[in-house]
Amino acid sequence: MLKFLVPVDGSDNSDKATEKFIKLLDWYTELPQIHLLNVQPPRRGNVPLFIDKESIDWYHREEGTKALKAARALLDHNGIAYQYHIAVGNPAETIARYARETDCDQIVIGPRGLGIVKGILLGSVAAQVMYLSTIPVLLIK
Repeated sequence: MLKFLVPVDGSDNSDKATEKFIKLLDWYTELPQIHLLNVQPPRRGNVPLFIDKESIDWYHREEGTKALKAARALLDHNGIAYQYHIAVGNPAETIARYARETDCDQIVIGPRGLGIVKGILLGSVAAQVMYLSTIPVLLIK
């Protein structure tokens, strides 16, 4: 059975990509295993000095759950089984590592709406994932 990783960030682009990905599932004779992943950026600076680890973990779970809400609703509405995960770290690195460690066959990701100038200067998460990944990446616009 194929295993797909679908990273989502809760943005409109991410939700649209998930919706379009659902339509592509008709291509497969056997429904692939789907893993949704939201990656929360780590809290930087002095935050850990003033807030306990438990509270920071709770914050990441809450924010991750919010970001996954629309994608989960789309999959639930279409009767598609999935697993969801929340991780903390650099988004592109975490996505590529998670896909490798869980033996995913493909990463399905939407573009991030940084805008033309920021996208050129900084690079998008999707572009970084394509660069870092050792498995195929399907970019859905």
